[in-house]
Amino acid sequence: MNDKQVQRFVARYAEATGSRIVEKSPMHLTVKLSPAADRELTNRPYYWSYVDRAGVEPETMTYLFVTDSKRYDEQQLRQAKAEAEAAAEPGSLDQAAQSALARSIGFVHGSIQGRTPREDLYFGSRKLDQLFAAARSGGSYVCLFQEPERRSLHPFESVAYTAWLGVNLRVEFACDMKREEIHSYGISLATGNIQENFHERLSGLKLTPKLPANVHAARNGLTHARAMSLIEGHLERKLRAADFSWAEGASRRLQEELDILAHYYDRLLESAEEEQRDAIAAQFETRRQEIRWQYEPRVTVSAINGGLFHLEGIE
Repeated sequence: MNDKQVQRFVARYAEATGSRIVEKSPMHLTVKLSPAADRELTNRPYYWSYVDRAGVEPETMTYLFVTDSKRYDEQQLRQAKAEAEAAAEPGSLDQAAQSALARSIGFVHGSIQGRTPREDLYFGSRKLDQLFAAARSGGSYVCLFQEPERRSLHPFESVAYTAWLGVNLRVEFACDMKREEIHSYGISLATGNIQENFHERLSGLKLTPKLPANVHAARNGLTHARAMSLIEGHLERKLRAADFSWAEGASRRLQEELDILAHYYDRLLESAEEEQRDAIAAQFETRRQEIRWQYEPRVTVSAINGGLFHLEGIE
């Protein structure tokens, strides 16, 4: 991820959580967190337990998220230099007041404000990883409606919408090596029609969490559980037709490793004292399980996220 992509992600996260962007430049974002975002990002459990018990209005934190630290620091340095030159000009009553304050309580710039912690965001940074985790946990399931392409002029005209169950699945092919695939499926709850690459279809649509005016939902013919079962069956048939030569190779390597291990421990058990054999046998079994875990081919499927998408038309 480059700087622009990181900033775009932070802006979208702020919008999705109801946070307010106080200040923005190509190098930074100053964000006043919403209560939901503050709970996720600030690690203040005692404060929020007090807010919940007392029922008081919460005071959320403001963060300075810097996406291009080099350019931002250079800009701040130029700004501080310009302010210092302006402060050196004589005859300013305001500057005299600032000097008096500086002698008594230290340097004061503008109004006295609360601390705004700075976080440098780049791919791999701790705070960006925390934002990713918060987005995953908060956005694992959504319910969205397609915005109509044209608004009906007649108040009694209604557009039919079909509910689609969309899910993104991670398929992991693992042995002593690992490969992952992402499969995006959508299934119409009205007709049972299954579409692959469903995410690509959604990316070309305008979606909103609010139900648009003058629309009605078609009757669902499938339950969520039944729809998910059909998607799993579709994916299973697709995987059965895949190339599993990698699994055959992994099985051969597994057997070779087990044969080498057995050869070593068989000789070790033959020469061991009677009281040591139980411990050696237990160690042998542990090593066998470790090698099986490392080399044994397996395919696992897990859901990344999903949601209900109400789309125009009946399909």
